[in-house]
Amino acid sequence: MKKVFAIVIVLALVFALAACSGGGGSSAAPADTGSAAPVDEGSGGGASGEAIKVGIVNLPPEESGYRQANVEDMNEVFSAANGYDAKQSNAADNSEQIAAAEGYIRDGVDYLLISAANATGWDGVLASAKEAGVTVFLFDRFIETDESNYQAALVSNTYEEGQTAVDWLLGQGLDAYNVILIRGQIGSAAEIGRSDAVEKADEAGDLTIVADGTGGDTWSDVEARKVVEAAITGGVDFNVIYAENDGMAQGAVKALDAAGISHGKGGDVIIMGFDFNRFALREVQAGNWNYDGQCNPRQASKIAEWIQTIESGEEPPVGTVYLDEIGVDTDSITEDDILERGINEDPGVVESVNEAA
Repeated sequence: MKKVFAIVIVLALVFALAACSGGGGSSAAPADTGSAAPVDEGSGGGASGEAIKVGIVNLPPEESGYRQANVEDMNEVFSAANGYDAKQSNAADNSEQIAAAEGYIRDGVDYLLISAANATGWDGVLASAKEAGVTVFLFDRFIETDESNYQAALVSNTYEEGQTAVDWLLGQGLDAYNVILIRGQIGSAAEIGRSDAVEKADEAGDLTIVADGTGGDTWSDVEARKVVEAAITGGVDFNVIYAENDGMAQGAVKALDAAGISHGKGGDVIIMGFDFNRFALREVQAGNWNYDGQCNPRQASKIAEWIQTIESGEEPPVGTVYLDEIGVDTDSITEDDILERGINEDPGVVESVNEAA
């Protein structure tokens, strides 16, 4: 958009020098920046009245319920009806994401939004974006680079998520804490942050990691189940499963159920997940799981607010902005937590509808 302005100004000067009268055209009024809501339908996204070009580099919705909600949120907010010309690519491979980002820069996007599969390897892309005058916002995940290489990052504090979860766990008064750690994609910001508190507690002797596995790049429930099945088969003594997303916690529980091992409140194994999928929150509410940590996927409206701030000529945030998140257990969870903070389909509501039918 900034390039369009420059071309318009140059053409106006050329016509003026040639003694020709040229119409400069009218510009739509800037969008209201006092709200996170997108611009009105049909008004155009930018100050020129043209759609704002946005390239979104994200992970695939198949990764998890969290990612599905995040992808849908981006599509809903950055829509043509809301004044955006946006394209979203979804890949779990860092090299594919980098290629997509480079393509968006060549296409002349005004804004580039990145949720990186891996925290490293992005300096070249960020340098290209800066040279092209593209504003970069990170969302959901950090990139290991100097903060001057992007405008702002809207992220979950995954270190805090992990520390909150471990503090809760160590407050349960167990004689011993023998933990199966099921990591997400190794090297991702979420895996690094949520693993950190567990690893430090292990080093301090507050708990013991007795098995350490991963759901792989797709945070797979099937792979998580295999981790727990291997521990059971190997006779590992464990009483806590710390799964770094809800899908993997679900896979772990399937392994316990198949082996006849009790879990949840009053059970033999404490179940901990992350993301606040409504199915997981219902499991916590029912006492089948013990704890779930929030990771809020609804980030698009806040980034759209920042974009509108720039389009109106004002200064957007700089650096890191953390989302406000919580953790809940069986004793503290409320119906409002599920309905207002939960993501994706609510099994409690679906069940009620099916019963009524």
